[in-house]
Amino acid sequence: MTIEQKLDFATLDWKEKYLRIIDQRQLPEKLVYFDCYEVSDFVEAIKNLVIRGAPAIGCTAAYGIAIAAKKGDDLIKASRMLQDTRPTAVNLSWAVNRMMNVAKDCDNDPLILEKEAVKIHNEDASMCRRIGEFGAELIKDGDSVLTHCNAGALATGGIGTALGIVYTAFFSGKDISVWVDETRPMLQGARLTAWELGRVKVPHTLICDNVAASLMAKGKVDCVITGADRIAANYDVANKIGTYNLAVLCHHHKIPFYVAAPSSTLDSDCPDGKSVVIEQRPADEVSLIKGQSIAPGGVNVYNPAFDITPSNLIAAVITENGITEP
Repeated sequence: MTIEQKLDFATLDWKEKYLRIIDQRQLPEKLVYFDCYEVSDFVEAIKNLVIRGAPAIGCTAAYGIAIAAKKGDDLIKASRMLQDTRPTAVNLSWAVNRMMNVAKDCDNDPLILEKEAVKIHNEDASMCRRIGEFGAELIKDGDSVLTHCNAGALATGGIGTALGIVYTAFFSGKDISVWVDETRPMLQGARLTAWELGRVKVPHTLICDNVAASLMAKGKVDCVITGADRIAANYDVANKIGTYNLAVLCHHHKIPFYVAAPSSTLDSDCPDGKSVVIEQRPADEVSLIKGQSIAPGGVNVYNPAFDITPSNLIAAVITENGITEP
């Protein structure tokens, strides 16, 4: 049985006339789906975090272009609508640009564009498997791995990047465990990563984000693995807010900090982290939890979705092509 079969859920399920995706806003309480029939549905899904994770939103956007072609929509308008949803994850623009280049060559043929979207999805699944295989070599039997946000099957077209490494190591027979950062403010670690790991019974423990330092000081973390939303040409990494904190802590405690991502996340046109546009999210993501206020009304909120980890804090970047030391 493959890891995909053991996970037993499909984040993205292409139905030819529409794309069915897991509505990640509803996890872990219930597993429900969001169906995308129109370009506007894809825009809503990406912008409102129905789907998230750089590789997954890239695949989703590719299917969005395919749907637009099937419906005879203006593909240039559709591509702009999709690319305007979230600015930081490079996989989004990468997938849309690839689809538009194919559209230009095939005169917007919907069948060819559908095949290309499926190809992008399948390629991402294959890249995740390879990332898992390379990254698992870095994980020793008995290791405790700390991860941040969700870089698993819910965030990709396959088994995941950071969690793909965890799954590959675990199912190869290594006795490992995972510390799961809750990942404020949207709690992707608590809601999504813990849900994924629980489905396949990988030993894991949920922690508040501010617990990581004390765990490292006590020698209870052997490595940290995260995903990435954009990797600059100099290997600076844009990832979920709080990633930089962990890299600094790892540097202080002499713990390896690894980044796992497909090559589609590498942006050779972006020279360094300073050039990355950081998405600012709504204030209520911080001031509310499940609709309940946790802060005084009208309080000023600063809510960047991502931060930049400089390359000198990264022990290795793991892609489907192998392991690179920045």
